[in-house]
Amino acid sequence: MIPKERLPRHVAIIMDGNGRWAVQRGLPRYYGHKVGIESVREAVRTALDFGIEYLTLYAFSKENWRRPSEEVQMLMNIFRQVLRREVAELHRQGVKITMMGRIQDLPPDLQQEAFRSMELTKNNQRLKLYLAISYGGRAEIVDAVRKIAKLVKNGELDIEQIDEDSFRNFLYCPELPDPDLLIRTSGEERISNFLLWQIAYTELYITPTLWPDFRRNEFIAALTDYASRERRFGGVK
Repeated sequence: MIPKERLPRHVAIIMDGNGRWAVQRGLPRYYGHKVGIESVREAVRTALDFGIEYLTLYAFSKENWRRPSEEVQMLMNIFRQVLRREVAELHRQGVKITMMGRIQDLPPDLQQEAFRSMELTKNNQRLKLYLAISYGGRAEIVDAVRKIAKLVKNGELDIEQIDEDSFRNFLYCPELPDPDLLIRTSGEERISNFLLWQIAYTELYITPTLWPDFRRNEFIAALTDYASRERRFGGVK
């Protein structure tokens, strides 16, 4: 068992490889996304079992809107189904759901489902689950700068007051601590515009496992690897 003090407080995951998983099996790409839902359930269950405080899942990037319209529509349908079917159980388990990203880009009915899930679970504390939907790290920083510029222009904020700590207050979810561990599945060695501000000192774990195959044992392997590391944050130990 991993000592609690060696566990990450916040784990972020880039869930990659659904389409490839399906294509490798001669199946439509959407089937990989559907199977990937069980990996999401497993990730949540494992985070709960290990007492992880925050889990952030990269569900749909701002750039994903460029995919074929049929695939985008299918993904929106999956999000609807997941929110309608899973939220009650997540609520029962004490999971608080927060959506982060340009939620206004989503279809109106899906926005309503998102806000309903957040309202229902807002007082839960066992696990804070953040779903990054229509999210982009650069877009988040640009949106933050726009908020700051508006306040400065209106005389409500002195530009000299802006530093790294105060800048965080203008991000989508300023209460969310920086990830301790970022997991990327499918073996791709890139960040893909995810949490660019927040991952400055995050530990990275890349696995060749495609997301539909990323289950409890894979998650535990990532936590075990993290527990063996010494974090320096730019200093020397």
